[in-house]
Amino acid sequence: MQFIELGQAAMSFTRLSLVDPEGGRQPFVSRDGLVALSANGEIYNHRELRRELGEGLFRSRSDCEVLLHLYERDGLDFLERVRGMFGIAVIDLREQRIVLARDRIGLKPLFVHRAGDTLIFGSEVKALFQHPLCPRELDWAGALADQGLNAAPIMPDAPPRDWFVGVEQIEPGSIVTYGLRDGSTRTKRYWSMPGPLSHDDVTPDELVERFRGLLAESVQECLVADAEIGIMLSGGVDSAGIAALGGDSIEHSFSALSASTLLNGDADYARSTAKALNLTHHELAFEVGQHPSAEDWRRLLWLMESPLCGPEQHFKSEIYRFVRAGRPDMKAVLLGSGADELSGGYSRMLAGGGDWHDFIRNLTDLSRRRALAANAPAMNVWWQNGRPLVSDEAVRVAFPGALGDVYDDFVQWKVRDWQQYNFWVEDRTASGNAVEARVPYLDHRIVELLAGVPRKYRQELFWDKKIIRSAFRELLPLDITQRPKIAFYEGEGVRYTHLTFARMLAANSGELLEQALASPRAAQFLQADHLRGCLNEIIDGTSDTHLELLLRLVNLGLLDEMTQSLPPTQPSSAALPVEVGDERTREEQRAVVFGRPAVDPALVLRLGEDVLLLDGAQGQSFVAVGGELRFVIDHDTDAAWLSVLRGIDGGTELGAVCAAAGCELESVTELVDQSLLMGLLVRVEEPVPARS
Repeated sequence: MQFIELGQAAMSFTRLSLVDPEGGRQPFVSRDGLVALSANGEIYNHRELRRELGEGLFRSRSDCEVLLHLYERDGLDFLERVRGMFGIAVIDLREQRIVLARDRIGLKPLFVHRAGDTLIFGSEVKALFQHPLCPRELDWAGALADQGLNAAPIMPDAPPRDWFVGVEQIEPGSIVTYGLRDGSTRTKRYWSMPGPLSHDDVTPDELVERFRGLLAESVQECLVADAEIGIMLSGGVDSAGIAALGGDSIEHSFSALSASTLLNGDADYARSTAKALNLTHHELAFEVGQHPSAEDWRRLLWLMESPLCGPEQHFKSEIYRFVRAGRPDMKAVLLGSGADELSGGYSRMLAGGGDWHDFIRNLTDLSRRRALAANAPAMNVWWQNGRPLVSDEAVRVAFPGALGDVYDDFVQWKVRDWQQYNFWVEDRTASGNAVEARVPYLDHRIVELLAGVPRKYRQELFWDKKIIRSAFRELLPLDITQRPKIAFYEGEGVRYTHLTFARMLAANSGELLEQALASPRAAQFLQADHLRGCLNEIIDGTSDTHLELLLRLVNLGLLDEMTQSLPPTQPSSAALPVEVGDERTREEQRAVVFGRPAVDPALVLRLGEDVLLLDGAQGQSFVAVGGELRFVIDHDTDAAWLSVLRGIDGGTELGAVCAAAGCELESVTELVDQSLLMGLLVRVEEPVPARS
């Protein structure tokens, strides 16, 4: 860590060195000692800017040193031509001011707290908490009301939330100055998200070509470093396209092998992409039966500083931890993050199985809900039950401007998600493991291009992200470019992910849950008994509550306590994820992920302890656990599964049980897997003789 003090201001900096590791120590100081600058991030066009400024000015080869000399030359206009991701702090005794700035999109964080004539700033909230004048208080009410946390079906238009009282972020695309003499604050916006173009001098094909050209340039700029750079492959077209554009500069790829990625095909597609592009692929297994310890979850949550910490953060942090331990020279990883939000990646998903017009109709519904929630919630009754009795014109007349361009509203919502969720995921999980996450799709020129697509071309280019699929049709196999969009770790295996993390909350007599409920203000905001009951029902499979909603409430309680205790930041002591070689068969991979051999015809099972199968009236049977009815089996819709359960006797092989039930083993494999995981069924190692 480097520390500098100038006049009444001071700052320190800890560096992850990718360019000029030895010479690029920060803060950078002007030759007269009156200006000091620190920058967290990367300046991708630093070579071009360096040539323009003249080599004689520079004392290092660091990309960030160009910022100091640009500031000395251009003052507050110094970021006009800078491309990159950054949070910047300047102490300027010449002009008697402190200058704080962020990149256009907001990829790198920069937090501030103002206490009278004292300004506290840092790249992490916990750094601000070290100062006695910064309040250490979680914003419970604001968090619970935030759409990003509660997933309410509206499109929010509020700024991203910072989760803590008195803590604010420097807005993306902004430069804020604080006067050292008079304490004055001034904000200069040097970039804003553009709106759609209206002119006709561009065609859809030309927009696809521009997009591909800008992305190719962005990828090459993201590959500049005095260190090895890898790539995270998700199994989708976005990361595959980056890998293709990276060419021979990328040698190693990484992906998660979990129940979800195994069952939804992500793992298979990531592997086939790596093979097609001649990458050395590392597939890291996350076993269903293993979950983070309470200590490691608290460590990850404190690193993230956000109640939105969930399974995705855990998976990504563990992959970065593997990268750092296994390849210490690899200090940056490219990702396909940020591609979906402006390219139509969620259009088919939000269309509810329909087409573009259904997508827009559903966006209108979300926009209307927001307008009425803010102005007249009782009016929502006219749109209930799927049969609107009143037109949206009633909303427009009552609240002018409430329902404008709903696609623009959608874009602003997704940009908010970027800044409140996605960027925190990528920045913190990577930097917390001494790796830098680089996101080529979020070059501001690409963002400007996508945001500026004329309205008349939106359907053609943004339905099912056609602009991206078209851009890569000559670089990637057709099955990759045309693969449907699947959210990270989602799909048919998500129930295993949720069960894993529910068991994390329940482990050691509910250690994490009880810690959350014991936090300073939990009793004021949380219903303890209801949370305990909800967790039990999720584990039993009898609750409709989404695991991540419960987890976010637990996170709030844990963060509430940690803002008071300020635990030290420590590396994880857990074992690293196990790498599964890509030569493994799908059955072998499944065995690793599920922690047991794959379900096969020779498997012999019995009912778990205290598990009973009971027949009831009205065409239903029940699974009872410990004397309590937990599951209902309908005789009409689940007849085959009921017959299999009735045939399981601790001695008959599963293949024979299925044959007697008149069904194929494949049709009940997932139910068997889930029942084994929940303890409803138990594997028999030494079968008793089958019943005759």
